[in-house]
Amino acid sequence: MALAKWLLSAFVALAVAVPAAQAADYKMRLHTLVKSPHPYNDMAAFMKAELAERSNGAIEVQVFDAGQLGKDPAVIGEMGLGTIDLMISSTNNAAKQVPEYQIFSMPYLFSDFDDLMAKVGPGTAAESYFREVYDDRQLNMKLLALGGSGTRNLSNSQGPVNALADIKGYKMRTPPSPMISKTWEALGTLPVTIAWGELYAGVQTGVAEALESSIPGYAGSKLYEVAPYLALTAHTIQVNHISMSGRAWDKLPADLQTVVMEVAAEASALGIEKARQYEGELVKKLQAENGVTVTRPDVGEFQAALAPLQASLAEELNLVAPMKAVTGQ
Repeated sequence: MALAKWLLSAFVALAVAVPAAQAADYKMRLHTLVKSPHPYNDMAAFMKAELAERSNGAIEVQVFDAGQLGKDPAVIGEMGLGTIDLMISSTNNAAKQVPEYQIFSMPYLFSDFDDLMAKVGPGTAAESYFREVYDDRQLNMKLLALGGSGTRNLSNSQGPVNALADIKGYKMRTPPSPMISKTWEALGTLPVTIAWGELYAGVQTGVAEALESSIPGYAGSKLYEVAPYLALTAHTIQVNHISMSGRAWDKLPADLQTVVMEVAAEASALGIEKARQYEGELVKKLQAENGVTVTRPDVGEFQAALAPLQASLAEELNLVAPMKAVTGQ
């Protein structure tokens, strides 16, 4: 009996001396639409690790990539309800809820990644403008950061593209963005809207013959299997947003809100680094290992065809204000 009492006392003392691991105070689900390798997923992994460390374990992020939580428009609705907490994705896919994001589909809006971050990165007029847009549209979401995740380029199932005339009449897949649709219509293609998750089958069955995407998106979704001709048009630099549910944001104390903002800004910078890395590596790999035919058409021809369209598109799509916020003009 004495031994039993001693063992019980020792157990209680040990339990007091070595407390159980503390559960996170704020558990969050983070959505991306894409498969790895892709900057969005690198950014998500970075945020998961950094938020846990800098919050001393108070914030725990679980990453759901490859559209496990749904397609972007539905996820944005869930964000408003607070059932999904964070997302990293293309502004293209948020154009339905945030029509002002269509400005980022304007062809040749940025000269390079550095120019993009100078115009939409932390502390810019564009960042402030889009945060106000979120509030005005009552999305119940908080914009944490804007960044870039790669150039968007043309790929197709029909043959090499060396000149603008080569794509005339192609059935061109576009996301649900009037800006992108009108751009490719002006370039002589026939736009068709297909959801990203259905794109592989759409090209495979001939519903679409061509598409435009980031190179990591093209590689990660194995679109080279159905569209093995890649033309490096770099017609846009894909802008991404890191957004947070308003409900999740409001639950955080001020010090952790600051941490989240800092980590999101750093994640956007990482996205740029990864975009540069992946594009160089992936183009070589696609050629060497996946049999992709890569061409580099004269983008000046594309720019000349689209230049007269930019001002009229901004007027037609009510994008004069976001254009000014981004370019200052």
